[in-house]
Amino acid sequence: MDRRRWQVEVDRDACIGSGMCVGTAPDAFDLVEGRSQPLAERIEPDEQVLAAAESCPVEAIRVTDVDTGRQLAPPAD
Repeated sequence: MDRRRWQVEVDRDACIGSGMCVGTAPDAFDLVEGRSQPLAERIEPDEQVLAAAESCPVEAIRVTDVDTGRQLAPPAD
């Protein structure tokens, strides 16, 4: 059984409220006061969440593997 978990964070200061995340992963993000907000801080692995993070025009969404600490999105420099 795969028990991996991902942590999802949004830098609300960087977020410009484009809504790309909500359009890509509506079950994982919402816009609150014009800024993105994850519906849960920790989630099961979800490719739509990675796609949402990668589509963010200002890279305000960070997805990290809880077990390894490895940043999954946006790509680390």
